[in-house]
Amino acid sequence: MAKAISTLDWSIVRLGEDHNWWVAETSDPVRWDVDGLSIIDPRQLQHLIELIDALRDYGFDQDIFESAFIPFRIDKDLGNGKVRLRRMKSSLIDSEEKLFALPDSLDEENGPYADLIDHLTRCRVKMLNDLFAFESKLSVDEVEDEIREDQNSSFIQGKAVHCFEECTAILDYMPAGYEGDDEAPAKGTEEDGSEDVPELDEEEEAKLKNDESLKWDGEEEEGGDKDGAGDEKKKTKSATKGDDDDDEDEDEDEDEGEDEDEDEDEKPKKKGKSKR
Repeated sequence: MAKAISTLDWSIVRLGEDHNWWVAETSDPVRWDVDGLSIIDPRQLQHLIELIDALRDYGFDQDIFESAFIPFRIDKDLGNGKVRLRRMKSSLIDSEEKLFALPDSLDEENGPYADLIDHLTRCRVKMLNDLFAFESKLSVDEVEDEIREDQNSSFIQGKAVHCFEECTAILDYMPAGYEGDDEAPAKGTEEDGSEDVPELDEEEEAKLKNDESLKWDGEEEEGGDKDGAGDEKKKTKSATKGDDDDDEDEDEDEDEGEDEDEDEDEKPKKKGKSKR
């Protein structure tokens, strides 16, 4: 009697405290060890698809990505943060269904998932070297060593590295000192972002200043308005000054008239001769 060969048809996954999904049970317990076995949920899968889109111009192979994961869809909600998944035969990238993606990591060194990790790293390094003017070009070994060092720190602390975090560590990788606002300038651009402007000698600059055709129409009108306004202002000032002088003269005449009246009042009146 032939020995039955178990296959991975279904799996039960649980939601961890880190809000990631982890495999709790599979239909093939012989080959699949669920200890620390992670799975990518639909939301995370969509995020990865958006990130890998930037690598298409740098040799990204979609078939390598598709081969690295086993697609599942939700079959039944078991409650208590557990869901039963059913294996599917569909494209992770082109499917409209909300799919989970289990890394095919049975062979950790040379399996499909290991090939994807190497492929993503090479594409990311190629993109960064093309877009940024580093002092020395990045190497695949340099990036792998730095990412592996962070993963080893998690292992020492007893934490399993989720496959989603492993992929995004590569797709979001930037060398130390170039993260955020400290990113290196792109090739072919100046650090301050300004464009090169040709310099003019003094003679050419003087010609441009005196060229009437280069003046805005509003400049001439504005100049004329300013001159006219100046003349009008002068006339108004003169007229105002003349009115002020006339008012002062009238005030002086009135003052003189009042003084004369006072003098007359102060003179003693002549007594008339009384007739007897």
